Amino acid sequence: MPRHSRRHSPLHALVLLACAWWVTGGALQGAQEWITYKDARLVPSGGNDADSFHVKAGGKEFLFRLYFVDAPETDTSFPARVAEQAKYFGLTPGQTIQLGELGARFTREKLAQPFTVRTCLQDARGRSRMPRYFAFIETQDGDLAELLVANGLARVYGASAQPVGLESPQRQWKKLEQLEREAKQQKVGGWGAAEGSMAARAATQPPKTGPDSFEAFFHPTRAAAAAAATPMPAATFPRSRSSSAPSAGAPGSKLDVNAASLEQLVALKGLGPVLAERIIAARPFKSADELQNVKGIGPKKYDQIREHFRDGGN
Repeated sequence: MPRHSRRHSPLHALVLLACAWWVTGGALQGAQEWITYKDARLVPSGGNDADSFHVKAGGKEFLFRLYFVDAPETDTSFPARVAEQAKYFGLTPGQTIQLGELGARFTREKLAQPFTVRTCLQDARGRSRMPRYFAFIETQDGDLAELLVANGLARVYGASAQPVGLESPQRQWKKLEQLEREAKQQKVGGWGAAEGSMAARAATQPPKTGPDSFEAFFHPTRAAAAAAATPMPAATFPRSRSSSAPSAGAPGSKLDVNAASLEQLVALKGLGPVLAERIIAARPFKSADELQNVKGIGPKKYDQIREHFRDGGN
């Protein structure tokens, strides 16, 4: 990422999670309150890349950095960092720069329409004269960090520490790790360079969690209950040329125990938000048979839900 140093702990330790948070009685509190900017716009800048970019929001210009992910550099300003990223993806330095350029283009496309920013102005550091802040970016297609990882254009980056009393960051971290595993299997983005499919996109994209993924991030049980009460139609996406697997939850198909979303799990008869969360937290499974090891899933419950999952696991 040109002009912006990333010497901070990626993900800033799964984010302190931003702003020195703590949770009391299920309510999110913090030293710095969260700010929501709707109808934000991307500001063209030579310093923009896939995970750090200038944004016009609330009548001001900001420089934001995505939580949880790290996209490859777009030039050789930081050769040591390029070498580190190249090693992670198994690429040459030249391919790494190419991947960074693809990621930057992907972000420009996703931010071409107005988007939503959530930030508590946690310092993301950097070498720009402008202060840089961590943020979650909600595009019309979903969370930008998830989209980048799912398409092999960024890596999950940082320590998976869990702030006391707050489950959401760790749950999101595991979700991103699952998306990265799927990107590797489908050989898309940086994971498809050897097959010449670096420009290929994932067969299925991360689904938006209802109308607002940010709500699901901090209040997963509440969002899951709302999604179960008002099912949203499944979106269809073009397949990459390297994958022919049906999308989880498609009509007539069974779910992948390691990839099914919270909403898909809650929609199954016999599974509520609590058990769905426990299944996600217990991933990865070697086989769907291991569902019977999840707390709260006894023999009767297991027999009731097992038929909805494909054999095997990731």
